Amino acid sequence: MILQRRHLIGTGLAALAVGAAAWPVKSLLDLTAAPQLKGPVADTLAEETAAEAPMAMMATDDDAAPRPRSRDVRRAFLHNVHTGDMLNVVYYANGRYVPGALAEANHVLRDWRNNQQHFIHPHLFDVLHDLRAKLDTHAPFQILSGYRSPATNAMLHARSEQVASRSQHLLGKALDINVEGVDLTRLHRAALSLRAGGVGYYPQSGFVHVDVGPQREWQGA
Repeated sequence: MILQRRHLIGTGLAALAVGAAAWPVKSLLDLTAAPQLKGPVADTLAEETAAEAPMAMMATDDDAAPRPRSRDVRRAFLHNVHTGDMLNVVYYANGRYVPGALAEANHVLRDWRNNQQHFIHPHLFDVLHDLRAKLDTHAPFQILSGYRSPATNAMLHARSEQVASRSQHLLGKALDINVEGVDLTRLHRAALSLRAGGVGYYPQSGFVHVDVGPQREWQGA
């Protein structure tokens, strides 16, 4: 009788061990990770979160200890030349993106032709943040084109072959910019040095295209 009870207990513990080993990594993250942004920000950054999944398996008691706030504070300073809207706001602080600031940016970077808004990828603001540091300027980025609705992009594509039919502007992942007081060639070189995505140089039109899509470069008019 005692042997049977021991056998049952041993079998039960083995089953628990197998269940724990099969526990999904996502569930571990739900239990151990710090609160993240909700809504479109969380969806857009899901890939980055999944990439950190293996670290959750290595968590120790030390990971639960309070940590000092990050000194990494990032500011977006933009001027939409079509609407006159200005944005000068901290969009990243304390180790995370600021939802309210991103919402403001979505509005400032809307399709000015029909006022349609779209979620703008936060990494696009990181590109501008790094560009500002390289250029050592306090001037705002002049925005010639932010989000483009399908209707607007189709209209522009019909007018010019320089407008891609599947532009990153449609995804909220691209900006056409210049900076007052900064030579366009210098802005172009700085953007290329970041190797953060696509960079298009349009010297006659007076802007540099930057996006957070696949890394590539080209020159237009």
